[in-house]
Amino acid sequence: MKFNYALVVIITCMVTQNIYAQYNQDALRFSRFDRGSTSRIKGIGNASTAIGGDLSSISTNPAGLGFFNGSEFSFTPEYNFSDISSTYFNQKESDKKKQANFNNASVVFHSAQRIPKGADPTKGLLSVNFGLSWNRTNNFYDNIYYAGFNPNNSIADMFAERAYDDGPTIDALKKADSPLGFWGYEHFLVDTIGHDASGLLYAPVTHLNSSQSMTQVTTGGQNEFNLAVGANYSNKLYVGMSLAFTNLKYNSTSTFAEEGNADFVDANNVQRVRGYKTFFDNQQTTTGNGFNLKLGFIYKPVESVQFGASFTSPTWYSVEDNTTLGLETFYTNGDKYPIGNQNEDESFEQNYNLRTPLKVSGGLAVFIEKKGFITADLEYVDYAGMHMSGYDGAAQDNKNIKELYQSTVNARIGAEGRITPNVYLRAGYGYLGNPEKGIGGATTNISGGIGYRISNFFVDATYTNVSRKQNVYPYEVYGSTSPEAELKRSYNNAYLTVGFRF
Repeated sequence: MKFNYALVVIITCMVTQNIYAQYNQDALRFSRFDRGSTSRIKGIGNASTAIGGDLSSISTNPAGLGFFNGSEFSFTPEYNFSDISSTYFNQKESDKKKQANFNNASVVFHSAQRIPKGADPTKGLLSVNFGLSWNRTNNFYDNIYYAGFNPNNSIADMFAERAYDDGPTIDALKKADSPLGFWGYEHFLVDTIGHDASGLLYAPVTHLNSSQSMTQVTTGGQNEFNLAVGANYSNKLYVGMSLAFTNLKYNSTSTFAEEGNADFVDANNVQRVRGYKTFFDNQQTTTGNGFNLKLGFIYKPVESVQFGASFTSPTWYSVEDNTTLGLETFYTNGDKYPIGNQNEDESFEQNYNLRTPLKVSGGLAVFIEKKGFITADLEYVDYAGMHMSGYDGAAQDNKNIKELYQSTVNARIGAEGRITPNVYLRAGYGYLGNPEKGIGGATTNISGGIGYRISNFFVDATYTNVSRKQNVYPYEVYGSTSPEAELKRSYNNAYLTVGFRF
């Protein structure tokens, strides 16, 4: 695996605040947030740029607020089911997780403009509407498990490489910023094999074909609170803007386990073999706050056609990361490291700034009298434009971002049909391009829903299936092929929106 791709490993991207501070994977994780929307808009694949008159307009294209001729409120709970299957050295595994959340709450206040006596009531500024919304834009609730027999290397290879980088002497190794090299040596997974001009040489004493597994549990999400205004000019042109305040919380607990055989020298100076089990733990908690700005318009050249565009600025985040690493090793002769109740865990804290990519979206909607509509969106997102600052190593991470990630075009299409005067059916499809170069895959979104509207009350239900492929690396080695797991992520989500007009 190419070195640049291997930089997106789980373990090494958060090791310390200097030499090993590679936060580019988190930059991507926190930049892939979705549009906040109601069940109705989720049912048409989130293709909402040219659709007005839905509370989702507050957080997607605020120009859509101009379509409201009354005040409205809705709330949307959700139920998520994640199923992540993995392949690691041809061994297949899977893990699942269920989670209920609150997805959206929105309100719009209609404010009709006073029309001078004798003026055309269909010309000029007809209304200025205000909206507030809270949206869940990303869920991090996942259980991940993969396992297999590695014929190429051991996690001890990584420890040996770290030891060589950090420890020209044993004393220097013990005092290094990163604990990994010293832990590998102290736990007898790595030994010295001589020296060169730079200092000591280290090598793993573990055998190949060890049994390896990774267990990871993640929780948290990203939320967005929007303040928006939209105006209607002559029932032709609709413009709007919104200011969003965002926050994120990401929690990850992972354990990489390896079981196999390792060489050792007994009391009689005879080399022998004994079994071992080692467990490398990584706990990460990341929180952040930020803001962004959205601008948009929708134009209606004829009654049956609307086209629109929206611009979402980068989100500027201030992020705090806390990571704790630990290693435990057990041998078949009863030896255990760390010895006794000694705790070797080390914690690292880092504050940094993150700028997510800007987004530009254009859309077209065609209405078929009062029977329904078809709509489509195209959205451009430049993930190579993510930027990090405020810590040592930011320049290297920004270089990694430009090498690892790329711009994408996201396409969404959806339709709504009026089956009876009160019942609506919806369907949608979304294709979100892959931001990673050479690995992983695009995200697809299939959705369907039903809605019921009567008088001042409405209820909408939607089911979505979101799927994508991802490649992850439990650790990185330079002198061999870094082990790679392929994940197939599938999310089945249900949403229910209940709303009232007032």
